[in-house]
Amino acid sequence: MSDKTIVVLNSILTKAVYALYPLLLIYLAAYHLTDKEPGFVPALLVPGISFVLLSIFRDKVDAPRPYEMPGAAPPIIQKDASGKSFPSRHIFSIFVIAVTFFWVWPAAGVLIGIAGALLAWVRVKGGVHFPRDVIAGALIGIGCGIVGFYVILPLI
Repeated sequence: MSDKTIVVLNSILTKAVYALYPLLLIYLAAYHLTDKEPGFVPALLVPGISFVLLSIFRDKVDAPRPYEMPGAAPPIIQKDASGKSFPSRHIFSIFVIAVTFFWVWPAAGVLIGIAGALLAWVRVKGGVHFPRDVIAGALIGIGCGIVGFYVILPLI
């Protein structure tokens, strides 16, 4: 896969999911769903609170990125940031959004999860994350979504 393809895939996958999520929120806010159906507030709070907590954790860990290692090649995906590589926030985000979609429309959630796996590969191949960064991001994103929507929400 060419460097240009990696850069384009990174951009398209990231922008597509970040555009779909607000559309899901608009849909949920626009329709008066019953108490037994998915709602706007949980779809906003589960990813939002999880994102904030992950960001705080990531700031504390402040792990270096692959291109910061001695003798490393420059990344294919342009990135000027240093540190804050673990866990990948891009991958966390796409997977917590995938679980949010799964909660509303399972088929869409599965498709976004597949896009997340591709984005994880692109972020590693693009030189901005180590495999551990994207694996942790995916597992934490899935875990936060499951805990939020399928464990905590039913208890409320």
